[in-house]
Amino acid sequence: MREDYIFGKNPVREAIRADSPVDRIFVQKASGSPDAGISTILRDAKRKDIQVKFVDKGRLDEISQGASHQGVIARVAAYEYAEVEDILYAAREAGEPPFIIILDDITDPRNLGAIIRSANLSGAHGIIIPKDGACPLNSTVAKTSAGAVNYTPVARVTNLTRTIDDLKRKGLWFAAAVMDGTSMYDTDLKGPTGIVIGNEGKGVSRLLREHCDMFVSIPMGGDIDSLNASVAAGILAFEVRHQRMR
Repeated sequence: MREDYIFGKNPVREAIRADSPVDRIFVQKASGSPDAGISTILRDAKRKDIQVKFVDKGRLDEISQGASHQGVIARVAAYEYAEVEDILYAAREAGEPPFIIILDDITDPRNLGAIIRSANLSGAHGIIIPKDGACPLNSTVAKTSAGAVNYTPVARVTNLTRTIDDLKRKGLWFAAAVMDGTSMYDTDLKGPTGIVIGNEGKGVSRLLREHCDMFVSIPMGGDIDSLNASVAAGILAFEVRHQRMR
Protein backbone atom coordinates (compact mmCIF):
# COMPACT_ATOMS: atom_id res chain seq x y z
CA MET A 1 0.00 0.00 0.00
CA ARG A 2 1.20 3.54 -0.75
CA GLU A 3 1.39 4.65 2.89
CA ASP A 4 4.10 2.02 3.56
CA TYR A 5 6.61 3.70 1.21
CA ILE A 6 8.61 6.93 0.98
CA PHE A 7 9.64 8.19 -2.46
CA GLY A 8 12.54 10.38 -3.56
CA LYS A 9 16.08 11.18 -2.46
CA ASN A 10 15.44 13.91 0.10
CA PRO A 11 12.44 12.23 1.81
CA VAL A 12 14.27 8.90 2.03
CA ARG A 13 17.44 10.52 3.35
CA GLU A 14 15.52 12.43 6.02
CA ALA A 15 13.57 9.32 7.02
CA ILE A 16 16.84 7.48 7.65
CA ARG A 17 18.33 10.36 9.61
CA ALA A 18 15.17 10.73 11.70
CA ASP A 19 15.34 7.03 12.67
CA SER A 20 11.99 6.28 11.07
CA PRO A 21 11.26 2.52 11.01
CA VAL A 22 12.73 2.02 7.52
CA ASP A 23 12.62 -1.68 6.69
CA ARG A 24 14.32 -1.73 3.28
CA ILE A 25 15.53 0.68 0.60
CA PHE A 26 15.04 0.00 -3.11
CA VAL A 27 17.58 1.69 -5.38
CA GLN A 28 17.48 1.78 -9.17
CA LYS A 29 20.23 -0.19 -10.86
CA ALA A 30 22.65 2.05 -12.75
CA SER A 31 25.49 1.40 -15.18
CA GLY A 32 27.79 3.95 -13.58
CA SER A 33 28.52 5.24 -10.10
CA PRO A 34 25.54 6.56 -8.08
CA ASP A 35 25.11 10.33 -7.79
CA ALA A 36 25.80 12.24 -4.58
CA GLY A 37 22.23 11.92 -3.27
CA ILE A 38 22.06 8.15 -3.73
CA SER A 39 25.61 7.74 -2.37
CA THR A 40 24.61 9.54 0.83
CA ILE A 41 21.56 7.31 1.22
CA LEU A 42 23.64 4.17 0.70
CA ARG A 43 26.21 5.33 3.24
CA ASP A 44 23.57 6.20 5.86
CA ALA A 45 21.72 2.93 5.25
CA LYS A 46 24.89 0.92 5.79
CA ARG A 47 25.67 2.81 8.99
CA LYS A 48 22.19 2.09 10.37
CA ASP A 49 22.13 -1.53 9.15
CA ILE A 50 19.22 -1.00 6.74
CA GLN A 51 18.96 -3.51 3.92
CA VAL A 52 19.37 -2.11 0.39
CA LYS A 53 18.09 -3.87 -2.72
CA PHE A 54 19.03 -2.78 -6.26
CA VAL A 55 16.13 -3.20 -8.70
CA ASP A 56 15.11 -2.21 -12.22
CA LYS A 57 13.30 1.08 -12.82
CA GLY A 58 10.15 -0.88 -13.68
CA ARG A 59 10.00 -2.27 -10.17
CA LEU A 60 10.28 1.22 -8.68
CA ASP A 61 7.56 2.48 -11.02
CA GLU A 62 5.33 -0.38 -9.92
CA ILE A 63 5.84 0.40 -6.23
CA SER A 64 5.38 4.16 -6.63
CA GLN A 65 2.23 3.78 -8.78
CA GLY A 66 3.19 6.79 -10.88
CA ALA A 67 4.68 9.00 -8.18
CA SER A 68 8.14 10.50 -8.78
CA HIS A 69 10.72 8.35 -7.00
CA GLN A 70 14.06 9.70 -8.34
CA GLY A 71 15.49 6.20 -8.36
CA VAL A 72 15.01 5.42 -4.67
CA ILE A 73 12.15 4.21 -2.47
CA ALA A 74 12.15 3.35 1.23
CA ARG A 75 9.76 0.79 2.65
CA VAL A 76 8.65 1.84 6.11
CA ALA A 77 7.08 -0.35 8.77
CA ALA A 78 3.53 0.70 9.58
CA TYR A 79 4.25 0.20 13.29
CA GLU A 80 7.26 0.84 15.49
CA TYR A 81 9.40 -2.12 16.46
CA ALA A 82 10.14 -2.88 20.10
CA GLU A 83 13.45 -3.82 21.68
CA VAL A 84 14.10 -7.30 23.07
CA GLU A 85 14.39 -5.72 26.50
CA ASP A 86 10.83 -4.39 26.11
CA ILE A 87 9.62 -7.98 25.83
CA LEU A 88 11.49 -9.04 28.96
CA TYR A 89 10.14 -5.99 30.77
CA ALA A 90 6.57 -6.97 29.83
CA ALA A 91 7.14 -10.38 31.43
CA ARG A 92 8.54 -8.81 34.61
CA GLU A 93 5.59 -6.43 34.82
CA ALA A 94 3.19 -9.36 34.52
CA GLY A 95 5.10 -11.32 37.17
CA GLU A 96 5.49 -14.23 34.75
CA PRO A 97 8.41 -16.20 33.30
CA PRO A 98 9.16 -14.80 29.84
CA PHE A 99 7.40 -16.43 26.90
CA ILE A 100 8.79 -15.37 23.53
CA ILE A 101 8.05 -16.54 19.99
CA ILE A 102 10.95 -16.36 17.54
CA LEU A 103 10.16 -16.48 13.82
CA ASP A 104 12.69 -17.79 11.32
CA ASP A 105 12.11 -16.66 7.72
CA ILE A 106 8.38 -15.93 7.96
CA THR A 107 7.75 -13.77 4.88
CA ASP A 108 3.96 -13.88 4.41
CA PRO A 109 2.27 -10.87 6.08
CA ARG A 110 -0.90 -12.84 6.78
CA ASN A 111 1.08 -15.53 8.56
CA LEU A 112 2.89 -12.91 10.63
CA GLY A 113 -0.35 -11.13 11.48
CA ALA A 114 -2.04 -14.37 12.52
CA ILE A 115 0.95 -15.31 14.70
CA ILE A 116 0.87 -11.91 16.43
CA ARG A 117 -2.84 -12.43 17.10
CA SER A 118 -2.25 -15.90 18.59
CA ALA A 119 0.71 -14.61 20.59
CA ASN A 120 -1.43 -11.94 22.17
CA LEU A 121 -4.32 -14.24 23.03
CA SER A 122 -2.05 -16.97 24.43
CA GLY A 123 -0.23 -14.56 26.72
CA ALA A 124 3.13 -14.46 24.92
CA HIS A 125 5.14 -11.43 25.96
CA GLY A 126 6.51 -10.70 22.50
CA ILE A 127 7.80 -11.83 19.13
CA ILE A 128 11.28 -11.57 17.63
CA ILE A 129 11.95 -11.52 13.90
CA PRO A 130 15.16 -11.06 11.87
CA LYS A 131 15.90 -7.84 10.01
CA ASP A 132 16.79 -9.72 6.85
CA GLY A 133 14.36 -12.07 5.14
CA ALA A 134 11.31 -11.36 7.28
CA CYS A 135 8.02 -9.68 6.54
CA PRO A 136 7.89 -6.12 7.96
CA LEU A 137 5.12 -4.76 10.15
CA ASN A 138 2.97 -3.42 7.35
CA SER A 139 -0.73 -2.66 7.06
CA THR A 140 -1.60 -6.23 5.96
CA VAL A 141 0.09 -7.61 9.08
CA ALA A 142 -1.79 -5.12 11.25
CA LYS A 143 -5.14 -5.98 9.68
CA THR A 144 -4.61 -9.74 9.96
CA SER A 145 -3.55 -9.40 13.59
CA ALA A 146 -6.98 -7.89 14.37
CA GLY A 147 -5.30 -5.09 16.32
CA ALA A 148 -2.99 -7.34 18.34
CA VAL A 149 0.05 -5.58 16.84
CA ASN A 150 -0.86 -2.62 19.06
CA TYR A 151 -0.43 -4.70 22.21
CA THR A 152 2.16 -7.40 21.52
CA PRO A 153 5.72 -6.09 21.07
CA VAL A 154 7.60 -7.23 17.99
CA ALA A 155 11.38 -6.83 18.10
CA ARG A 156 13.59 -6.98 15.03
CA VAL A 157 17.20 -8.12 15.40
CA THR A 158 20.22 -8.47 13.14
CA ASN A 159 21.21 -11.96 14.27
CA LEU A 160 18.70 -14.48 15.65
CA THR A 161 21.30 -16.95 16.92
CA ARG A 162 23.13 -14.26 18.86
CA THR A 163 19.81 -13.09 20.32
CA ILE A 164 18.93 -16.63 21.37
CA ASP A 165 22.32 -17.04 23.06
CA ASP A 166 21.89 -13.71 24.89
CA LEU A 167 18.45 -14.74 26.12
CA LYS A 168 19.72 -18.17 27.19
CA ARG A 169 22.23 -16.40 29.41
CA LYS A 170 19.25 -14.63 30.98
CA GLY A 171 17.59 -17.92 31.83
CA LEU A 172 15.38 -18.75 28.86
CA TRP A 173 15.16 -22.20 27.29
CA PHE A 174 14.44 -22.51 23.57
CA ALA A 175 12.38 -25.15 21.81
CA ALA A 176 12.48 -25.45 18.02
CA ALA A 177 9.26 -26.63 16.39
CA VAL A 178 10.22 -29.61 14.22
CA MET A 179 8.47 -32.66 12.79
CA ASP A 180 10.58 -35.22 14.67
CA GLY A 181 10.71 -33.49 18.05
CA THR A 182 9.32 -34.58 21.40
CA SER A 183 5.55 -34.26 21.68
CA MET A 184 4.53 -30.90 23.11
CA TYR A 185 2.48 -32.85 25.67
CA ASP A 186 5.70 -34.39 26.99
CA THR A 187 7.75 -31.16 26.93
CA ASP A 188 7.93 -28.83 29.92
CA LEU A 189 7.07 -25.37 28.60
CA LYS A 190 6.09 -23.74 31.90
CA GLY A 191 9.37 -21.95 32.63
CA PRO A 192 11.10 -19.08 30.78
CA THR A 193 10.47 -20.29 27.24
CA GLY A 194 11.17 -19.35 23.66
CA ILE A 195 9.39 -21.17 20.84
CA VAL A 196 11.15 -21.07 17.46
CA ILE A 197 8.90 -21.34 14.40
CA GLY A 198 10.40 -21.87 10.95
CA ASN A 199 9.35 -21.26 7.38
CA GLU A 200 6.65 -23.66 6.10
CA GLY A 201 8.83 -25.00 3.34
CA LYS A 202 12.22 -25.23 5.06
CA GLY A 203 11.35 -25.32 8.74
CA VAL A 204 13.72 -24.02 11.39
CA SER A 205 17.18 -23.49 9.90
CA ARG A 206 20.01 -25.83 10.87
CA LEU A 207 21.95 -23.00 12.52
CA LEU A 208 19.04 -22.02 14.75
CA ARG A 209 18.42 -25.66 15.64
CA GLU A 210 21.99 -25.91 16.90
CA HIS A 211 21.35 -23.04 19.32
CA CYS A 212 18.08 -24.45 20.72
CA ASP A 213 17.87 -26.55 23.88
CA MET A 214 15.13 -28.94 22.77
CA PHE A 215 12.89 -29.91 19.86
CA VAL A 216 9.12 -30.00 20.13
CA SER A 217 6.49 -31.38 17.78
CA ILE A 218 2.71 -31.26 17.45
CA PRO A 219 1.08 -34.72 17.44
CA MET A 220 -0.95 -35.03 14.24
CA GLY A 221 -3.19 -37.42 12.40
CA GLY A 222 -4.42 -37.19 8.84
CA ASP A 223 -2.73 -37.73 5.50
CA ILE A 224 -0.43 -34.71 5.15
CA ASP A 225 2.64 -34.06 7.25
CA SER A 226 2.80 -30.33 7.94
CA LEU A 227 0.85 -27.36 9.28
CA ASN A 228 0.67 -23.76 8.18
CA ALA A 229 3.32 -21.81 10.14
CA SER A 230 0.77 -19.57 11.83
CA VAL A 231 -1.39 -22.55 12.85
CA ALA A 232 1.63 -24.37 14.30
CA ALA A 233 2.65 -21.25 16.20
CA GLY A 234 -0.87 -20.87 17.58
CA ILE A 235 -1.12 -24.48 18.73
CA LEU A 236 2.25 -24.36 20.50
CA ALA A 237 1.52 -20.96 22.02
CA PHE A 238 -1.70 -22.21 23.57
CA GLU A 239 0.03 -25.35 24.82
CA VAL A 240 2.41 -23.05 26.71
CA ARG A 241 -0.61 -21.23 28.15
CA HIS A 242 -2.32 -24.51 29.02
CA GLN A 243 0.72 -25.80 30.89
CA ARG A 244 1.14 -22.53 32.78
CA MET A 245 -2.51 -22.40 33.79
CA ARG A 246 -2.37 -26.00 34.92
